[in-house]
Amino acid sequence: MSRSQFSRLSLCAAAIGALAITAFAVAPLRAAEDAVVIPAPTQDVKATDGLQTAVIAGGCFWGVQGVFQHTAGVVNAVSGYSGGSKMTADYHMVSTGTTGHAESVEIKFDPKKISYGKILQIFFSVAHDPTQLNRQGPDSGTQYRSAIFTTSDEQTKVADAYIAQLNAAKVYQKPIVTKVGPLEGFFPAEAYHQDYLTLHPTQPYIAYNDIPKVENLKKIFADKYIEKPTLVSEAKVTN
Repeated sequence: MSRSQFSRLSLCAAAIGALAITAFAVAPLRAAEDAVVIPAPTQDVKATDGLQTAVIAGGCFWGVQGVFQHTAGVVNAVSGYSGGSKMTADYHMVSTGTTGHAESVEIKFDPKKISYGKILQIFFSVAHDPTQLNRQGPDSGTQYRSAIFTTSDEQTKVADAYIAQLNAAKVYQKPIVTKVGPLEGFFPAEAYHQDYLTLHPTQPYIAYNDIPKVENLKKIFADKYIEKPTLVSEAKVTN
């Protein structure tokens, strides 16, 4: 089921909840099936003093944010919108698929603890499937596209090289469709979207689609996994 079937206030409906519980009892969560073990990038952005920023899009931002909130070295991960104008950076407008925006996550990280290349490796491995065009799992539309919004020429070079590396290695059954382009603006999403995975771990959409991503992070990138998430509501860095 898509997020639209689970989100909004209708999520609380007893009938939906009963159906979801039944479905999970019959078909257990697939905690590792959708993850792909991939090589690290051969190129990377140089570590610098101070924080660096990565902006990525890979389907519903709830799951992508949740993964990076459990990643060591990340000091803040904010759900938001990139690719369109500030005027249309609104959830209901973005959901129409006509604004140019993609649901994105802005990641502030300490490059002395985790590199930009490692961020991309986690993104391509456990946070989403980069071979799905204008969709991710049950959600479809350009707002769910796979994209990397770069903040420097060096990030662009590393991202392009990594996609070429992964395609050449044929680690996926289909070509990567992730688009790389310069970041023109990131607009934080509404407050009720922030920290969503942590606040709603038993919500059917989260339990089925996103909790397995965090479990995959723990299994595949154990050295980068942290148990306690770094939440937007608690982050000391907000810009």
